[in-house]
Parts: sequence; C-alpha cells; structure tokens
Amino acid sequence: MTAFSDAFRAEVLRMARKEIKADVGGLRKTVTAQRSEIAALKRDVKVLTSQLKAVLKAVARQDGAGKASAPEDTDAPARRGRRFKFDAQVLAAKREQLGISQQAMAALLEASMLSVSRWESGKVTPRAAQVERIQAVLKIGKREARARLQG
Repeated sequence: MTAFSDAFRAEVLRMARKEIKADVGGLRKTVTAQRSEIAALKRDVKVLTSQLKAVLKAVARQDGAGKASAPEDTDAPARRGRRFKFDAQVLAAKREQLGISQQAMAALLEASMLSVSRWESGKVTPRAAQVERIQAVLKIGKREARARLQG
C-alpha cells in the first residue's frame, strides 16, 4: 500500500507542478515586460529631469543677467544679446601680456594653478563663476595686476 500511496503522491505533485508552471510562465513574461517598461520610464524621467534643470538654469541666468546688467551698463543696447565666450588662447595671451606665471594668474582668478593650466590648454572650460572672474582679469592692465598680486 505504501508503494501505491507514494506513486499517487508523486503523480499528484507532478500534475500540480505542471499546472503551476503554466500559470507562473505567463506571470513571468508579464513581470519581465513590466520591469522593462519601468526601466524605460526611469530613463525617461532621468532625461526629463536633466532637461528641466538645464531650462531652469538658463532661466535663472537670463533673470540674473537682465536684472544685474541693466542698471550698470551704459552701453547695454550695443552689447545686448552678446555673451562672453571663453577662449583658452585669449586667457594665455593675456597672461603673457601681463608677464605673469600661471601661479600668479591663478591667484588673480582665485583658482588653482592646475585649473588655469587646464583652461589655457583647452582641456577644461571654466564654470560660470570663474568665467566672470576671467572677464574681469581680461580687462585689467599690468599695473593693476601687480597691485592685486602684491595686495
């Protein structure tokens, strides 16, 4: 009798596994499809978030530029719409014109010597705050540069 009950139990388990396997197979396909869809949605959210940050940054720049430059600039209409574009060769030429080292230029720009070296070589472009400092330094002469370095 035990052989019969063991055989019967084994057959019931086999049939149950067969039925469960069919049901679970469909669920696995659904879960896989949903995971793929979730991954795609996460990628879309990431792209949209970065685009939103860029737009907000641009709006903040426009708001800040419009408010800060209007009262101070006497020739604002002539320069309106033109933004300063960083040029590595211009920075290197100005440093040579001033007759100072990269270390001294770094002190003027409140940056590291390594940063100045990378900017001049064109490997890296400076951040917005540094671009403002570079603009200011490009406008000074030798005497003022030496005075700032000594002071």
